[in-house]
Amino acid sequence: MKNIFVIAIAFALVSPGLREPLSSYAEAAQAKGDSASELRERSRAALAQTSGRIELTGLQKPVEVIRDPWGVAHIFAQTQEDLFFAQGFVAAQDRLWQMELWRRTGEGRLSAILGPSALERDKFARLMRYRGDMEAEWKSYAPDAKEIIQSFVRGVNAFIETNADHLPIEFQLTDVRPEPWTPETCLTRMAGYVMTRNASSEVQRAQLVRLLGAAKTDELLETDPVKKIEVPEGLDLSGIDNRILAGAVAASGQVSFDPNQRAIEGSNDWVVSGALSKTGKPILANDPHRNIALPSLRYLVHLVGPGWNVIGAGEPTLPGIAAGHNERVGFGFTIVGIDQQDLYVEETNPANPTEYRYKGQWEKMKVVREMVDVKASPHNAEAEIELRFTRHGPVIYEDQALHRAYALRWVGSEPGSAGYLASLSLDRAKNWTDFLKALERWRVPSENLVYADVDGNIGWQAAGSAPIRRGWSGLLPVPGSSGRYEWNGWLPLSELPRSYNPAKHFIATANHKIIPPGYKHEINFEWSAPYRFQRIEEILGNGNKFGIEDFERLQHDETSVVARKLVPFLLTLLKSDSRTQMRDAYLLLKDWDFKLSAESAAAALYEVWLQKLQTNFADLVVPSKAKSLVSAPTLLRTMINVFGRSWTSAYTAKQFNEKAMAVDLVAEDSLQQAITELKSKLGSDMTKWRWGDLHLAEFKHTLATDDARRAVFDLKSVPRGGDANTVNATGGARFIQRAGASFREILDFGDWDKSVAINVPGQSGQPESRHYGDLLPLWAKGEYFPLLFSRAQIEKHAADRLVLEPKAAGQAATKE
Repeated sequence: MKNIFVIAIAFALVSPGLREPLSSYAEAAQAKGDSASELRERSRAALAQTSGRIELTGLQKPVEVIRDPWGVAHIFAQTQEDLFFAQGFVAAQDRLWQMELWRRTGEGRLSAILGPSALERDKFARLMRYRGDMEAEWKSYAPDAKEIIQSFVRGVNAFIETNADHLPIEFQLTDVRPEPWTPETCLTRMAGYVMTRNASSEVQRAQLVRLLGAAKTDELLETDPVKKIEVPEGLDLSGIDNRILAGAVAASGQVSFDPNQRAIEGSNDWVVSGALSKTGKPILANDPHRNIALPSLRYLVHLVGPGWNVIGAGEPTLPGIAAGHNERVGFGFTIVGIDQQDLYVEETNPANPTEYRYKGQWEKMKVVREMVDVKASPHNAEAEIELRFTRHGPVIYEDQALHRAYALRWVGSEPGSAGYLASLSLDRAKNWTDFLKALERWRVPSENLVYADVDGNIGWQAAGSAPIRRGWSGLLPVPGSSGRYEWNGWLPLSELPRSYNPAKHFIATANHKIIPPGYKHEINFEWSAPYRFQRIEEILGNGNKFGIEDFERLQHDETSVVARKLVPFLLTLLKSDSRTQMRDAYLLLKDWDFKLSAESAAAALYEVWLQKLQTNFADLVVPSKAKSLVSAPTLLRTMINVFGRSWTSAYTAKQFNEKAMAVDLVAEDSLQQAITELKSKLGSDMTKWRWGDLHLAEFKHTLATDDARRAVFDLKSVPRGGDANTVNATGGARFIQRAGASFREILDFGDWDKSVAINVPGQSGQPESRHYGDLLPLWAKGEYFPLLFSRAQIEKHAADRLVLEPKAAGQAATKE
């Protein structure tokens, strides 16, 4: 039976499982396969116990777990140690298979279940492993981080141990057994690696400069603030190409046979003070955008114990929560995008490739050899890999012909750089001062964290490790031998952008350029397009007062700022066009409100036209020898400027007219292509086209590889509105939504119980659980569930009650 894994990096990080079959039934299943009814029966039999009582070794006192009707576990413990033990246990109840994949990816142990094809990504994950001072590592996150993580891991292991003969269906189908977790499992770096940047764009720029020159590269790859490319002294651009990042791409992409499944990630967050809210207290909204997947990346939990009363979403593999609120403060985040990576070109010794030149001397690389378990047929095997490190970081590629090694300097090599673990301090902040103190610990990923408290204050702080580069930009790789291009420490949190109780009474971020005018530091030159932020700011700045329901609508807003800029230009071209299909297109678009609703015919026409337009525009402006290096969507802002007759360079009148005629022709040709495609897919009557008939969100299980499995494990695809640049961000290749807000929260600081959330498709990753896909219908309709906080409301809505009790010494574990 062929197993095909489609593992999103959203789950990234994991360890080797035992390879002996889980049971004799698994061997039989491999030979004949299960019917849908048999799979459902086996899935139900493997469901975790969520009511009654379970006795467990390792608990000090009883812990109560109340799950509400939406699957959120509210955990009430009498000690901090028991609280995080229970969080680990409960997360494993709902998401153990997802956690197993996460662990294997992060620890570089996927080859044990996927075979030799995963060896390169395993090697890269091991190169990224933190290898520094462990005492500094533990203390970076919180004074008690080590104890909390140890308790969490013991809880995960308690579930694995007590369910060794009752593992989720995925383990049975793959013959994988989970191994016990260690505290270091929570410290792996791959989840954080994919959210740092910008080694890939350094390689891209280097190739473009070599092919086209610096001026043309600056034109195609805009920077903000504008930073002209300067080739570092001593850097030879020859030989710098995509081979350098092949291991990184394999490791940070997806374990998939579909190369188009990578998603662009973004996020929105905003907060208003009581001056702009209907309650007179702040309201905070956050919708982080990551891969749309089954199960969801995010996992909601409520932690109540000594010193703790916090609710919100984190990742199931980590203790604490990353976005949510405690009794006094609430917070949400979006990626800042601080440049946290640099690629160093090391000159190696032709006589000894493990030596590299630094300031005129040959230095020895650190060389580490490790064994990797590899699944193979007919017998499993071990492969030895060699990992090399220079003073600048792990060597990710070696060019023996040119005597070069490429080392990656990135923040993950520093203590405290495991993604999101600084939340263990943030979760316990009581005020703005505590909040800022906690964020001094925040390293990865770099985030815009918005804040509010019950006293009515609002704020925002950009947080994350920001390397100081003196006299160089980080836009291109740098030679490592001179010692000139080194990091000179870190910007303190106080020198990163922030705002507290601004006069306009609101704050919003959406991965746009957040540096204020006159800001003296260079933390990044590459930002997401500003269109989501512009729409959010437009709504928040209209003078209205907002309630929860208003922010629900704003999180689902599908008005396209891009369409507002491009469609009027198209209408000008079409107005005098007498061709029937062009006239019909004009009538469809002329009164359109620029809302990309799933039911809109105009939205369908616009979106397919935009896709064609971007491709054709790229063909027009990107020289043929560089077309493989510049993707059409990255030219969106440039294209908008060009169609608006706003040129980035000075042209003569003749050149201006020639370019204007060319882009006019591109717009018309793109529309003709779009109409032809839509008629073939949706019929000849334009008025019956629907954007949602083309634009879908899919929820496919990693092991749904035949009809029976798809019937049991996959969930129904749903039509979607919006696109990559609307507040309701729904972008993805081939009009399939690959990323967006799987989790949303809106926090009411006047009454915590009136806060709402959503987490698609559900809290459980176990097929046949009622919480496997129960939130998908709500998400599809833009609806939410109440994020209950008070004990009274939790008791009122309790759906499942589970008591975890200490097991007496020498007594076998029991369940009731």
